[in-house]
Amino acid sequence: MSEYKTKEQKRRRRHLRIRRRIAGTAECPRFCVSITANNIYCQFIDDENGVTLAATSSLDKQFKEQNARPNMEGAALLGKIAAEKATAVKISKVVFDRSGFKFHGRVKAIADAARENGLKF
Repeated sequence: MSEYKTKEQKRRRRHLRIRRRIAGTAECPRFCVSITANNIYCQFIDDENGVTLAATSSLDKQFKEQNARPNMEGAALLGKIAAEKATAVKISKVVFDRSGFKFHGRVKAIADAARENGLKF
């Protein structure tokens, strides 16, 4: 029997397994997506220096001005905003970190919108 029983414990285990292989650099930062019950967060992280280069979330002013919610449409809007913030700090290529979440739904919507707006991963 597995010692990881809850959904959150399974997700954290998947995240650790992913993070062993993925690391961000200044030239190619890690595009980390995290989803909670009420919000969505996106960060561009340089793991070598331990610095967040750009970040956005469903709590940002730019997101709230659109009267968006953290659902599928809101996730696509957040992916677009994240790509715009990344290009503002001259980031074009990233490594996608889904944080142990399955690649469907809101996570996929963020990734697809970011790709459409110029990010390569």
